[in-house]
Amino acid sequence: MDQQRTLVDTVFDGIFKMLLTGEIPLGGVVNEATLAEHFNVSRGPVREAVKALQGRGLITKAAYFKARAVDLNVQDMIEIFQLRECVEGMSVKLATQNMSDDGLHQLLQDFEDAGSDGRIFDVHVRIAEGSGNRRIQSLLCDELYYLLRLYRARSGSTAERRENASAEHWQILRAMRARDAELAESLMRAHISRATEALQRVLDAEPAPVSEEPRPRRNRKESRA
Repeated sequence: MDQQRTLVDTVFDGIFKMLLTGEIPLGGVVNEATLAEHFNVSRGPVREAVKALQGRGLITKAAYFKARAVDLNVQDMIEIFQLRECVEGMSVKLATQNMSDDGLHQLLQDFEDAGSDGRIFDVHVRIAEGSGNRRIQSLLCDELYYLLRLYRARSGSTAERRENASAEHWQILRAMRARDAELAESLMRAHISRATEALQRVLDAEPAPVSEEPRPRRNRKESRA
């Protein structure tokens, strides 16, 4: 049982990485047979992983349609990022007030150590964890975590935006270490606002995915005709 759960988690992470990198394009078909072959596993773990990704809003599947990667449309993005701006603004304010001096120093040190060597360092999650607010942690680290990562990956898909985002993160963390909660909140809100604008430009420039018409159902009378 544990081995099966671990295998599903591995496939889940692998598919999510394919979504982040664009190997599975936005709005693209998610083919379970192809994924099973890609990960060299049976269809079972892939099916469970796809269901989990559906539950997080990353894959959609309606009746008579193939499963597809989520299409990040501009309106959904704006609504989610408006929510994110409010929640993460409060998150960083609370973290600045509640984290210990050692915790704030370590947060900035970890960020600087991560640099650009490709190691995973999610400053937004670390700040949410430091906020001390369980509702904020649940929203940013669980309910919206994967969808936000996907949106953020798209907003930072240009080298210029990645560099700017890194500089903005550094400024936020410096304000936190200085215990300037109001400045940290203002910087976080501005950071997310810029990310929203960058993502909107990316999404506006992308072609719309080709729609897929459902196959009509045939009733018994038609099948006998």
